[in-house]
This record gives sequence, structure tokens and C-alpha cells, in this order.
Amino acid sequence: MSIEVKVPVLGESISEATIGEWLKQPGEAVAADEPIASLETDKVAVEVPAPSAGVMGQHIFSAGDTVQVGSILTTIEESGAAVARDAGEQQPAIAKSEAAPAPSAAKADPAPAASSPAPAPSGEPVSLSPAVRRLVLEHGLDPTGIKGTGKDGRLTKEDVLAAAETAKAAPAPAAAPAPAAKPATSSEAGRETERVRMTRIRQTIARRLKEAQDTAAMLTTFNDVDMTAVIEARAKYKDLFEKKHGIRLGFMGFFAKAACLALKDVPSVNAQIEGDEIVYHNYADISVAVSAPNGLVVPVIRNAETLSFAGIEKTIADFGKRAKDGTLKMDEMMGGTFTISNGGVFGSLMSTPIINPPQSAVLGLHRIDQRPVVMPDGSIAARPMMYLALSYDHRLIDGREAVTFLVRIKEAIEDPTRLLIDL
Repeated sequence: MSIEVKVPVLGESISEATIGEWLKQPGEAVAADEPIASLETDKVAVEVPAPSAGVMGQHIFSAGDTVQVGSILTTIEESGAAVARDAGEQQPAIAKSEAAPAPSAAKADPAPAASSPAPAPSGEPVSLSPAVRRLVLEHGLDPTGIKGTGKDGRLTKEDVLAAAETAKAAPAPAAAPAPAAKPATSSEAGRETERVRMTRIRQTIARRLKEAQDTAAMLTTFNDVDMTAVIEARAKYKDLFEKKHGIRLGFMGFFAKAACLALKDVPSVNAQIEGDEIVYHNYADISVAVSAPNGLVVPVIRNAETLSFAGIEKTIADFGKRAKDGTLKMDEMMGGTFTISNGGVFGSLMSTPIINPPQSAVLGLHRIDQRPVVMPDGSIAARPMMYLALSYDHRLIDGREAVTFLVRIKEAIEDPTRLLIDL
């Protein structure tokens, strides 16, 4: 009996996806709920699980094809039918082998060899999860040369990392001779190009960023903030915080709480334009930009204004981990009212972040540098300073409101007591 595998429901308003990779090939055994294909939507990569155990059928679509929700991707032939079919196919070969045994049969027992599958030759498709594929590409490894320790011999992240360490320790192999079919010429040396199709996620990022520039009247205002008080608070309480809550105390918790206070004082920053109306929100669903293998994603911290520091830090840490593993859900990245993007983790000194429509503003954080600052008493001291950038839709937010918002953020970070007494 064959069971159809269809494109699952991918989320509200998502009607199609692109096949990123087939994780199982026709004829391979699959277990129930084992991922057999990876789909790329506008926001995330989604793995399609097998509905039951059995044998993989033919691929109806190829990698890179666009498929609609509900389309049939392949079939799974249930185990009972598969076993009967395999037995029927193997019987003639067995009978022939018994009738005409090989001359070397007396010297070697063929049974053990038949029971152990041969290793996949180089170039044969290997089933890789999105996280494992990212590590393979990062380290420049050939997945067919790595022995998998996962289920059904699949590669795990630990297998790839171990192979990478082995490759680093091994001496460099002798250079292979150039292919005879097309020898390299001096004019071509060092000028190779590679053409790679954009992933669906990258296409969506490009389209939405351009739409934001074309639609919103974007403007960016800047300020700087002295991080001394936050750094001292973290140093003083980080061990107790981690011991009690099981998570590290980071900077994003302070900025998320500061943003919630500032959004209350300047509600237009937390609003959005719909047609000829302005929609104000009495809650703060803060989108936090995190890096994923296929590009930047922005999962949403729901009702951030009601969360504690520990709740915010745990949510952000969970988002970061699952973004790298490619397991974020579609509904976790929809409906934000305001965005915080931390380019400082990559060393950015200053930037003009782009709004994430239909939101009306985005706060950009940057790296912390020791800079000379004139203190209130006139002395000059080296202080850990960070530039803040607020990009906003000038159709909705006036310059006075944008500057006021950044000042509120600055005041809360430079005096974190304000976060406790709601000032």
C-alpha cells in the first residue's frame, strides 16, 4: 500500500514553497516521522517527515522546483508491501546464484558481504539536514567521504566537526593533475566564477527590503549611549543570574526592556500604517534579528513588555539555537510590531538598518568601543560607548518622536534603575 506525501500547510498566507533538498532517495528505507525532504518558504526551511515507515517512492519534483501546498511530493510504500516486493525481486537472483556458484565460493563466504552495504561512491547523493549541510559547506568537506553515525547512517553535526578536525590535522595532499579535457590557461587562472540560484528565503529578503525602500519614507537618526552601568550590572549579577535562571544575562535583555518603556512613551514607533489608517498596539511584539544558514530571520518575542529579563534572554537564546538548526516555525516570525537588530556582534560600528514592513521602525545596536567622553565635571574619561540608530517611517513618525524614543533608550541603559521603576 502506498501513502502519498504532500506539501504540508506552511502557515497563514503561505501557498507555495521551493524544494531545497531531497533527504531520502527512491528505494531507501524510511522510518515514521523521519525527514525525507527540505522545503524552503519565504521565511524558513521546513522538513517534511515521512507519514509512516516504508520505502521511499519516486520524486515527483526535483530540487529547486516550486510546489503548492497540498501537492504530492512522493509516496511511501509501507513496509509489508515493500518486503514482499523486495523478496520477489531477489528470488530469481538467489536461484541463479545457487544453480551456478562462483568458483571462489569455497574460499570465501559471500553472505557477510551481502549483508553489509557498500559505502556510497563519491558523488552519490547524501541525505543532509539543513544544519549539517551548513557545516559541510563552511568547512569545505565532501560529505560522501564522512562516515555517518546517525540513524540509517546519516551524518550528524558531530560527524562533520570531527571530520573537519581530522582534515586540519592531516598533511596537505599532493596536488591532483589538472583535468585533461580543459586545461587551465593563464588568462583563466584566478578568475573562476560560480553561478548559484538564489534560495527562496534570499529572494524574499531582497524583495521585501526593496519594497521597504520604495514604500516607506525612511529616515535614520542616531545617538550614543554609555554602557558603563549595564556592563557593571552584568559583571555583578551574571553568576547569580545564570545560577538561578539557567541562562546568561546578555545586553539584549536590557535593550528589549528599555525599548518596551520607550514604546509606551512614544506609541507611534510601535504603530503601523494600513491604508489611510494608523494602527496602534498596546503590546510590544519585538522582532529580534538573528543569523540563520540561509540568511537573516526575525523571530518575534511576544508580549515582551510582560516578560522578565530571564524570560527575554531565554526566548532569544532559544531563537538563536533553532535558527541555526533550521527549526524555527513560520508563525514565530510573523506579527512583530518593532524590531531590534544587533550588528555589534559582527563588529559593526554604525549602520542604517532597513524597516521590516509593515513595522514603522527598527533599532540598530552596534559594537562597544572605548572612547573619550567629557564628564559632567568637565574631566575627560574613557568610557564604553555604543552608537544607536533608529530607522523609521517618516510618514508616521516625526523627527521629534524619533529623537525622543532614542533618548528614552539612552536614559534607561545609562541608568538601569529606570527599568525597575518604569521611568
